[in-house]
Amino acid sequence: MQKKFDKESFKEKLEAQTNFPSIYMFKFILPNGRQDEIAALLPNCDMTVKESTKGTYVSATIKAMMPSSDAVLEVYERASSIEGVISL
Repeated sequence: MQKKFDKESFKEKLEAQTNFPSIYMFKFILPNGRQDEIAALLPNCDMTVKESTKGTYVSATIKAMMPSSDAVLEVYERASSIEGVISL
């Protein structure tokens, strides 16, 4: 059973722990070959990709300057449309 994402709770935690604007670190796990789709969410940002042992998946870490918690949530919402993505 998958736990439902509580957008308001996440936004409250973001605002409590981060002083925006701030550099935010996004982390995703996705099927290998979909890195360009994640990179397109935040063009011109620093992205590090690491392939899994079997090469089936990759982990992507992107550091980006975010103006607000709403901007962070928007990136996660857009990422959720990428097939097979797991947002951490």
